[in-house]
Amino acid sequence: MSKEGMLYESLPGGRVKCDLCSRGCVLAEGSRGFCRVRVVRGGRLESLVYGRLCSIGVDPITKKPLSHFHPGAYVLSIATVGCNFNCLFCDNWVISHERAIGGEPSTPEEIVRLAFQESCDGISYTYTEPTVFYEFAYDTSRLAHERGLLNTFVTNGYMTVEAIRTIAPFLDAATVDFKGGGDPEFYRRIMGVPSVEPVYEGLKEMKRLGIHLEVTNLVVTKYGDSLDAIRRLVRWIVGNLGPDVPFHLLRFHPEYKLTDVPSTPLQILEKAWQVAKEEGLHYAYLGNVPGHRYENTYCPGCGATLIERFGFEITRWRLTADNTCPECGYAIAIKGSLKQTRLSGQG
Repeated sequence: MSKEGMLYESLPGGRVKCDLCSRGCVLAEGSRGFCRVRVVRGGRLESLVYGRLCSIGVDPITKKPLSHFHPGAYVLSIATVGCNFNCLFCDNWVISHERAIGGEPSTPEEIVRLAFQESCDGISYTYTEPTVFYEFAYDTSRLAHERGLLNTFVTNGYMTVEAIRTIAPFLDAATVDFKGGGDPEFYRRIMGVPSVEPVYEGLKEMKRLGIHLEVTNLVVTKYGDSLDAIRRLVRWIVGNLGPDVPFHLLRFHPEYKLTDVPSTPLQILEKAWQVAKEEGLHYAYLGNVPGHRYENTYCPGCGATLIERFGFEITRWRLTADNTCPECGYAIAIKGSLKQTRLSGQG
């Protein structure tokens, strides 16, 4: 099952240039892109994974993580095989680096129908990089929007500006994942990515187009835990996206080919959180540390605890109906109202 790809150019000699991700692969007849799921046939670029979903599940939106976008919502998460990165620490390597094209064929109509059957508020294109199944994500997100569902990407941010602009009318929110503080050498050596600059350009374009943004950074023990790099990344976020963008510092666990170091020490994560606050971010969080106090939302105005979390669960909600602090009236940068039907507890 294949489908003609979106956003590519025909070149002399039957070659094509893919304009979906910033690798810009130039491919000859019969060859596949870096992502391994796009191939040239008869002078046109085809997606080999259209509707070939390898993972489908219902997740709390906080798992993406999206902490300031429709809190309490649930999303139907979908993915195909393939990736345009080659991270040595990939925790989804079984599907990201799978060369065989598997998965039961699905249609956008079936996915939207399933989202409603599972009482989901939206659909998340996640687990692997959604750019690699862009055509299916585009068709599904367009239909989902027509039916009133939310659409969210969990992405490494390596999409071209053209790809962002094309899907923006149907994309409500995106979690953009940095690793190693966005350090260029870390991206080249540990992730196989020639340049991190396209991620920054993509983020600026998403902000310009009004897509809700949250940024994560995986703090990789020894190889990508520089506080200086994290400080530079935070300064860029504050300067280009604003201080209200939620920033999630994620704990690394040994995985795939990077198993010579332990999980990120909690002390490093806490120092990174302090750096984020020192540089002016209003909302910083630690991830993969269930029960830690830095999972909670605190008021930037008075410091009051407003939202308490344990892992992916909201356990206490103290915001007013219009998302302001009950103590000082500070307006908290949260998009959407609380979905109370699945809230685990309130106080």
